[in-house]
Amino acid sequence: MDIMLMSSGEISAVLGARLRSRRLAFRLTQGEVAKRAGLSLGTVKNLETRASASTLDSVIRVTLALGIADQFEHLFAMKPKSIAQMEQIAEAPRSRARRSRRK
Repeated sequence: MDIMLMSSGEISAVLGARLRSRRLAFRLTQGEVAKRAGLSLGTVKNLETRASASTLDSVIRVTLALGIADQFEHLFAMKPKSIAQMEQIAEAPRSRARRSRRK
């Protein structure tokens, strides 16, 4: 899956399908996942069918309920493409953004 070539709706659809596949692999109903995640049944259904209408919090709750939240670690991992990028990543990141100067 090349995420750079996908629209947000396509990414949401793929994410929803993956969550559904994982839920079925664990032989759980949508209701069971909703109860474990502390969400409504409708929210879980929306995640699986129309994930674009869901919040990130809901996605995180479902992944926690399914025991797959550790896979989020890889979502935003920086993959350097050059030695210069590797050096840049190795430098200490700023702890916060610069304060804007207001007049």
